[in-house]
Amino acid sequence: MSEANNIETIKAFIEAWTRLDADEIVSFFTDDGVYHNMPIEPVQGKDALKVFIQRFIADWTSTEWDLLNIAASGNIVMAERLDRTMVGETKVDLPCCGVFEMSNGKIAVWRDYFDMATYTRPLTG
Repeated sequence: MSEANNIETIKAFIEAWTRLDADEIVSFFTDDGVYHNMPIEPVQGKDALKVFIQRFIADWTSTEWDLLNIAASGNIVMAERLDRTMVGETKVDLPCCGVFEMSNGKIAVWRDYFDMATYTRPLTG
């Protein structure tokens, strides 16, 4: 796939999160895809990814990810974002950067870099 196609796939992936549908989100991954939220252990495979994402978003009432910058080189796409999420009635704005390794139009590996305290601080009040 071209760099432009990979960028469009990641833009669609980011947009998919607004619907909070784990099946749709997981559909962007290869069968053995990996999601590594850098503060915690990586998760691999569509079944494990679905369970992880379902648990992760269980308390979310909405999310909107602002794409600040996106660039691609070969099969790598980097996306700087500001994830604006409502966890119940609590607003959490999380700056982060995702690095995606693409394979045939799907996400083979996604590494997300962010400060966990920025996410948890508003939730622990």
